[in-house]
Formats: sequence, C-alpha cells, structure tokens
Amino acid sequence: MADEGKKEQATNLDSKNLDLTSEERLKDVKRIIAVASGKGGVGKSTIAVNIAAALAADKHKVGILDADIYGPSIPMMLDITEMPKSDGKKIYPSEKYGMKAVSMGMFVTAGEALIWRGPMIMKAIQQFFDDVEWNELDYLVIDLPPGTGDAQLSMAQLVKVNGAVVVTTPQDVSFLDVTRAVGMFKRVEVPILGIVENMSYFKCPHCGEETEIFKKGSNYIKAGQLGYPLLAQLPIDMQLPVSTDVGKPIVLEDPPSEIATRLINLARKVHGQLNEMEESKS
Repeated sequence: MADEGKKEQATNLDSKNLDLTSEERLKDVKRIIAVASGKGGVGKSTIAVNIAAALAADKHKVGILDADIYGPSIPMMLDITEMPKSDGKKIYPSEKYGMKAVSMGMFVTAGEALIWRGPMIMKAIQQFFDDVEWNELDYLVIDLPPGTGDAQLSMAQLVKVNGAVVVTTPQDVSFLDVTRAVGMFKRVEVPILGIVENMSYFKCPHCGEETEIFKKGSNYIKAGQLGYPLLAQLPIDMQLPVSTDVGKPIVLEDPPSEIATRLINLARKVHGQLNEMEESKS
C-alpha cells in the first residue's frame, strides 16, 4: 500500500496549471535543455547527469528532470533513495550535489515495471512541470527516454525548450536513429545544439593505446551532414560506469580525469552556445 501511495502522490495532484501556455509554464526557469537519443544503450542518461552536475559545479542553479517514465535511472545515478516531499499541492524536488532532481523512480519500488499508456505518460510529464516546486533555475536538464514517443512530444507541447543535445554511438545503425530524433526536434521546432558521440573509442588505462571499437569518425562526418556540430567525442572509460553505479557523477568524482574534462567542456560548450543564441536574437 505504501508503494501505491507513492504513485498516487506523483499522479493524483490537482494541477491548477492545465491551461498554461509553453511560454508561461516554468517561467522561473531560464533555460531548458533536452538530452535525447534515437535509441537506448548509448549512455544518454549518464551524459545528461554529468552535464547537469558540471553546470551546477560552475555555480549555475540546476535541476534535472528524469522524463524516462518506463526506465528511470537518475535516482541511482545521483544516489537518491528518499521520496520527494509533498504538501498535497506541490512536490518538492530532492536535492543532491547542488542540483534539484525529480524522477518517477523516486515514487516506485526499485525494479517495478510501470505499464502505462500514452495519456498516463503525458499526465506524468505535465505534472513534473506543473506540480513540482522548481523555483528559480538557470537550467533544467531533461533526460528524455530513447526514441520519438509520447514523452518527447509532450515536452515539446508543454514547455519552451531552448536546445536539445542528441547522443549517439559511432555506428551506422545508431546514426539512422539520430536522424529520426533530429527530424522530430525540427518538426516540433526545438533548436538542436549538436551531437554527442559516445563510446568513440576505448583508451587502455595501462598503456594509453586507443582502440576503435566502432567505425572511427563516422558520426563526425555525418554530424556535419546533418548541419549540426559534433559537441563531443567521449571514449569508453571504465571510471564512468563505476561513478554511475556509486551515484556520483564523474565530473564531481574525478574532475581532472580525461572523461570528466571532456564532459565539463561539453557542458560549457552547451552553455556558450545558448549564450550565443540569445545574443543573436537580441
């Protein structure tokens, strides 16, 4: 019964903001970044968490929203085990490493499968926007589920997203999915900041030799073909899954490491691009 109460808290709040426009919703959040992928298993959530943590480490006010309702992983990646507090009207985000965080994973038992249809997904996403007390933020990073489904469309309809980062691996099959994700964002008029190529190569921790697990550089060329920059090429690094499993982003756990440095530079590049976009409009 306790678990049922958790889900009720997440889905039965009486939202007062059903008629808000995308411009009015989250008006105290300066910038919203979506981190997406065309397919699963490319490391999207890990990259989203580290972008958020790097921005927070740079003294920005940051929130992270885990919009992957079916496969939420942010609570584990941030070592958050408690359920967010609620007064019956608002949900108050959990806080960790200087970030605010909300995820469906905080409201269900670990390992429990949610069997929800599209309308329930859309309702949950809307309530994470409307019924969570985010307060003033410089950045809200949204970790989207893989693909181009209900969560992505709901997000695009409900809030004004300032930019999207699309994560892929250097494989032709992954690139096909990237093309679909890029096409979706273009159709819903979400600006695309660029592509992140994850697992670009494996660097031996003993000798430093780089081994091309996949076809090297394929997405560097193809990112140019899509008309968007390649924001980062990230190697396969054993520190990354270890830091993820213990619940501390690598950019905080070991900032001087190569993988952390690349992720920090990625976050700063995203910040810089958004600055340039805003300046060009002014």
